[in-house]
Amino acid sequence: MMLLKKLYFIARTRLLNYKIVSVFNPIFNRVIGGDKRPLYFDIDETCPALRLFEQNYDAIRAELDAVLPHQHEMPRYHDIDIDLLYASGRYNREKRWNVFMLYCYGEKPEFNRKQCPKTCELLDAIPHLCQGFFSILDPGKSIPRHTSPSRYYLRYHLGLKVPKHNPPSLLLHDTKYTWKEGEAVLFDDSWDHEIINDAQEVRVVLIVDVLRPMPQPAHMLGRLIMLMARRVYAIGTHRRASNYTWKTD
Repeated sequence: MMLLKKLYFIARTRLLNYKIVSVFNPIFNRVIGGDKRPLYFDIDETCPALRLFEQNYDAIRAELDAVLPHQHEMPRYHDIDIDLLYASGRYNREKRWNVFMLYCYGEKPEFNRKQCPKTCELLDAIPHLCQGFFSILDPGKSIPRHTSPSRYYLRYHLGLKVPKHNPPSLLLHDTKYTWKEGEAVLFDDSWDHEIINDAQEVRVVLIVDVLRPMPQPAHMLGRLIMLMARRVYAIGTHRRASNYTWKTD
């Protein structure tokens, strides 16, 4: 019975993503440029509040360093987002892509947030926030080419822990970006992208997803999708707070 419930939830989640792609993306394309939409965005022009993370890099890095010893007790990305099962769990299976979730479409894992109060304070100051979490890659863990299911949000990366020798790179629609500690980038991950990682040390970035600035009525449609995603995450049994962390209160 539990297996059937899980399969039902996965099917329903995939159906939601399919509907987003097949119905809403053509609407967004009309205001974001379609196949000519930008790959990267100017942070100051698009969402200047995101600069708070770079300005507080030392505090965020200190909170990361405190929780990082628990990496292999944290969920893998596909434990939270089943659409990333191939990239996170079935590709290069001996290596891990862990996440330490701090905000997920209205879900606020209490234990995690207690470990990172300053980072969460900064997240709470970001308008139209979708998600915020630490993304942790094992040494040598690459991520195959994939795309996000929708175009209503943009993805921000802040390099927190980046190997100095042979640092990993993001290949976004055939343009290359290499992370640097304390440096941020804002991009559209609805473009195909992959991570090339041959480093011998762990790589960690802070990921923050925000609603893409769009004129009305596309903006309101994006907010509606955020609310839909929030409901899916809230009612999914495998997305309870205990699945976001290594420990519950």
